Amino acid sequence: MSIRVLVADDQALIRAGFSVLINSSPDCLVVGEAADGAQAVRLASRTRPDVVLMDVRMPVMDGVEATRLIGSDPSLTQTRVIILTTFDLDEYVYEALRAGAGGFLLKDTPPEELLAAIRVVARGDALLSPSVTRRVIAQFNRLAPPPNSPSQDPFAALTEREREVLVAVARGRTNAEIAEELHMSVATVKTHVSRILAKLEARDRTQLVVRAYEGGLV
Repeated sequence: MSIRVLVADDQALIRAGFSVLINSSPDCLVVGEAADGAQAVRLASRTRPDVVLMDVRMPVMDGVEATRLIGSDPSLTQTRVIILTTFDLDEYVYEALRAGAGGFLLKDTPPEELLAAIRVVARGDALLSPSVTRRVIAQFNRLAPPPNSPSQDPFAALTEREREVLVAVARGRTNAEIAEELHMSVATVKTHVSRILAKLEARDRTQLVVRAYEGGLV
């Protein structure tokens, strides 16, 4: 089945360009276009896309707030958001991830990389542009609240092994890399990640990254 994609950008030419690119891929299909954040939220609710390409700076409602509303809609639990912007600014990255974005890319990302990003995020994996990943981590360290005291350990439900897997996820490791690093099979890593998601009531791997940094685990 095709990956259903919603494109949200206030510039018609950019929307059209993304739509042509996405529809040219045999495994992707554009199911709607939105000119502002509020329209993106309405269309997402109506079309139930797998992935939303979301601009940050839009009229009526910005992309970060639209992402937050989509992420909090119980009918859109399978919808993932990729933030696309020309503004390579730390605060956008941090706020977008806190709002529930599954990826963050710049608009000058090459077409094939954008299509690959859609596939990665549709699978539920986290994705960040290599050009901003290091600054994302620095921003988490600077802006995240102080770690909780041991008596308020937000990761108390996790086993020691699950904590190790969560740390690896927060550092951007893939399942294959975690398997090699921790000497386990990829299937076992997937099982651990699924259990961690359930225990922490997290939507996807991106939220696990946010929880790990805000909880002081990393």
